[in-house]
Amino acid sequence: MDTVPETNSPADIADQSVLDPAEITELRRVAVYLAETAAAHVRRRRPEVFGPGRPGDGSVHTKSTPTDPVTVVDTETEQLIRALLAEVRPGERVLGEEGGGGPAAPGDILWVVDPIDGTVNFVYGIPAYAVSVAAMRGGRSLAGAVVDVPGASTYSAGLGAGATRTESGGDPVSLRCNEIDSTRLALLATGFGYGAARRQRQGELVARLLPQVRDIRRIGSAALDLCMVAAGRVDAHYEHGLNPWDWAAGALVAAEAGAVLRLPAAESTGARGELTVAAAPGIADELAELFDRLEVTAPIPEV
Repeated sequence: MDTVPETNSPADIADQSVLDPAEITELRRVAVYLAETAAAHVRRRRPEVFGPGRPGDGSVHTKSTPTDPVTVVDTETEQLIRALLAEVRPGERVLGEEGGGGPAAPGDILWVVDPIDGTVNFVYGIPAYAVSVAAMRGGRSLAGAVVDVPGASTYSAGLGAGATRTESGGDPVSLRCNEIDSTRLALLATGFGYGAARRQRQGELVARLLPQVRDIRRIGSAALDLCMVAAGRVDAHYEHGLNPWDWAAGALVAAEAGAVLRLPAAESTGARGELTVAAAPGIADELAELFDRLEVTAPIPEV
């Protein structure tokens, strides 16, 4: 599968000449601290906002479309992460899903944050949503953490330092993609956009893909999907129209577990509809050929 310079591909990882292992370790530690602290806030706040007798009235608003929600907890959580970063890494810039932010100066760290990836699941009480935090420099993810909030599991990675999953109270477990060599036996994960035209096209592509693979799962959180590739819970993830905060941490976790990636440029927005892919290495080339043949590779821009 072809990659672009912004990917954390195995070739990128092999080039250690510009990496400082001590810096990677520290950035990873901070990413885990931020994501786990934020996840604890999300976990505590959900029953307060959406528990019995609390329907969340006034706590949910919409963004790009009526089906694209943001809650008061999303906003609170991003504010919490920004405040914590200001304490532990003062002066470093943040790009957040809710609060936005501009690029960092050349050579500086940019923290890319999704306070709740899977907000629809969060609102409905479906246990599949996450906090995602990544440290990037020059469009490359150096360290990242994704916390499965309901599951209390932390996925983390450092560039060239491997990827792990840590259950609550447990020890880190190293992650590796599945050993699989046929797309016919591959379990894929995907997601859908919020705009009707993009969703229609994505549905058409799912119909084309289903007869060619084992099955397709739609979990509702791209960050978790990417970590599931790393953990061998799916064999590949593909999705059109992701923003940097959707993939910055999870894609690094997948790459460090051996996945082959195709990513948009770090400055690309979801509106362009470019394709993001993370695939177990044994099916990466075959899956890329299948995507090309079925016209999955082409962007699906917002209209």
